[in-house]
Amino acid sequence: MFIEDLIIKLSNIIENKINKSILIAFQEYLLKAGIFTLASQILAIILMAYIAFIILFSIVSIALSVNLSIALILAIFIPTISFILILFLKIEKRASEIENSIPDFLRQLSSMLKVGLSLENALLDMSDHGKGPLYDELRRVVVEIRMGKSLDESFNSMAIRLNSKDLERSFKIILNAHKSGGSLSDIILDVSDDLRAMQVLKRERKASVMMSTMFLIIASTIAAPFALGMVGVYSSFMIELGKGGAICEVAPLAAEIYLIIHSILAGFLIALIMYGDLKKGLRYSIPITCSAFAVFYLINNFGAGFFGLV
Repeated sequence: MFIEDLIIKLSNIIENKINKSILIAFQEYLLKAGIFTLASQILAIILMAYIAFIILFSIVSIALSVNLSIALILAIFIPTISFILILFLKIEKRASEIENSIPDFLRQLSSMLKVGLSLENALLDMSDHGKGPLYDELRRVVVEIRMGKSLDESFNSMAIRLNSKDLERSFKIILNAHKSGGSLSDIILDVSDDLRAMQVLKRERKASVMMSTMFLIIASTIAAPFALGMVGVYSSFMIELGKGGAICEVAPLAAEIYLIIHSILAGFLIALIMYGDLKKGLRYSIPITCSAFAVFYLINNFGAGFFGLV
C-alpha cells in the first residue's frame, strides 16, 4: 500500500513537471508495447528504480572498495538500458503477434461479409468478441470512428501506429475495394492467402540463414571478446615485466572501443540477414554488446590468474 501511494504521488508530481506532449508521446510507445499503465506512473517506477539502484550500488562500492563514480554510472546505466531493451522487445513481440494474426483476422472478416454484414458492423462485432493485440487495436479504431473519425483515417492511423507494412498494405487494398464497390469478401480472402504465403517464405528464410546467424552470435559474444580480453592480459603481463610500451598501455582501451563497434555492427548484420531490416538491429546490438563486455571483463581481469600468468 505504501509503495502504491508513493507511485501515485510521484506520478502526480511528474504530470505537473513534464510537458504533456512528452507524456503523450511516451504513452504511445507504451501502448505499442501493450503496456496500458499511465506514462507518469511508469516514469515514477523508473525513478524509484534509479534511487534503489543508486543506494544498492553505493553500499556495494563501499563494501568492496570499488570506485563510487563507476558504481553510480552503473546504477543509472543498468535500469535505463534494461527498460529500453524490455520496451523495445515488447514492441517487437506485439508487432510480430499482430502480423501473424492478420491472415486469420482477414479470413474471419471475409466470412462475416459473405453472410451479409457491412464492413463497419463486421469490424464492430469482431472488436467485441476478439482477443489479442490486433483486436485491442481494432477496439481503439472503433472508438475513434464513434468519435467522428473516418474509416480511412482510423485504419491508416492504426497502420502507422503499428509500423506494419503488411497491415498498411492490407488496409489500403480493403479500403480501395470498399470505395470502388468490388467484391470485398473475395478480395479480403485473396489478401489473407497472400499474407499467409509471405509468412511461410519469411519462416523459410529465417531457417535458411540460421547457421550464419549462430556463427555471428558466437563470434561476437565469445570469440571476439575472449581474444580481445587476452590482449589486455598480455599487455598487463608485459607491463609487469617492465617491457611494456605505449602500445601495451593503449591496447586495453582500443580493445574496448573495437568490441563496442564490433558488437553493434554484428547486431545490425544479424537483423539484416534475418529480416532484411536494419531498424531491428538494436534488438540484437544491445544484448550482444552487454554479453561481449561481460566475457571481455572476466578474461581481462581474471584471465591472468586462470592461465597461471600471475
